Amino acid sequence: MLRDPILIPLSHQHQHALALCVRLDRALRQASTVDLDPWQLEVHQLYADEVQFHFAAEEKVLFPAARRFSELVALVKELSGEHERLREYFVHAGQGTMDQAELGTFVKLFSGHIRKEERQLFEAIQKRMRPEELKSLGNDLARALEDAVQVCRLGARPPLTEGGGS
Repeated sequence: MLRDPILIPLSHQHQHALALCVRLDRALRQASTVDLDPWQLEVHQLYADEVQFHFAAEEKVLFPAARRFSELVALVKELSGEHERLREYFVHAGQGTMDQAELGTFVKLFSGHIRKEERQLFEAIQKRMRPEELKSLGNDLARALEDAVQVCRLGARPPLTEGGGS
């Protein structure tokens, strides 16, 4: 299904995250040992620049909209739980404490999470919501993602907090 324009900003962020996952997975598979510090820094930067705002927008706007549909409640609960587990990985990356196995587990969880949102959640929302509901959802998402846009414009780096920030 063609992605509705209101979900395209989230999908673009998904593409950035998946690109990192693909590169990291390739590095982990091709070498017996990997210099983990640059990878952890990149994971941490992605969180600081986009993911923390992305998760917050989904949790504040998208997930509540999806919960209105009883058949999506379990999926949203699963995705919310994955956000919490992923935040723990992002904290570990920011602390530089991840080992190679943990990075591999992170890649699997993060890429699977993104694909689940794209293939299941986004598709279901597009099928179930009326055009005017989608438009309203898009406006709310744009407002929620504004912090990420400001960070990109200013080049600021919000601190990674153990509680996950936003």
